[in-house]
Parts: sequence; structure tokens; C-alpha cells
Amino acid sequence: QVQLVESGGGLVQPGGSLRLSCAASGRIFSINDMGWYRQAPGKERELVARITSGGSTNYADSVKGRFTISRDNAKRTVSLQMNNLKREDTAVYYCNADIIKDGGTFEACWGKGTLVIVSS
Repeated sequence: QVQLVESGGGLVQPGGSLRLSCAASGRIFSINDMGWYRQAPGKERELVARITSGGSTNYADSVKGRFTISRDNAKRTVSLQMNNLKREDTAVYYCNADIIKDGGTFEACWGKGTLVIVSS
């Protein structure tokens, strides 16, 4: 059983900062890409940022220059530093990881999500 657990969501004022973290656990052989997605009320889930095992990153245009994704391969964690938050960043944020399990099978895993509310 492989599990992703997010933390760090909450309520923040516009212009503020939050840091989300996600830890992978279970019978994991290796982790390829990791990323963060978000889903706002009434909207589809969208990519926020992804990072390869080698550290290459890509971001949604809406968060470039404000959000930074990073990972610790040894700890099997991925983080999202969010600065200069805007009301439109309000959403449930989901962690995602492409995992090769001990038995060699591939699984695209998702966390349960953490809520970020940007409001004054």
C-alpha cells in the first residue's frame, strides 16, 4: 500500500505565504515525477507544478514567479512554497507522485488534498 499525505494548508490573507508538504510512504521502490495539482470550486483539477526526480520543474503560467516546487528524494517528500498568494489560488491542493512499487508495478498516486483559502 502506497500513501501520500499532504500538510500545510490553511487560511491566509492575500499577499501572504504558505508552504505545502507531501510525504510518500509504503512499499516504494522509486518515485519518478512528483507534483501539485489544485481544484477550485466549480472547476476542473489543474496542474500547478511538477518536478522530475532530477529536479527539472514546470509550472502553470498562473503561478510562475510566485510558487516554487522542491523535493527531497531521500525523504520521499515534495513541497510547494506559495508566495504572494491571490484569492484565485483558493482551492484544494493535491499531491501526485508517479511511483514504482516494490513489485515493479507503476502507480500514479494521489493524496487526499489540503485546503488553501486566500481571503481577507
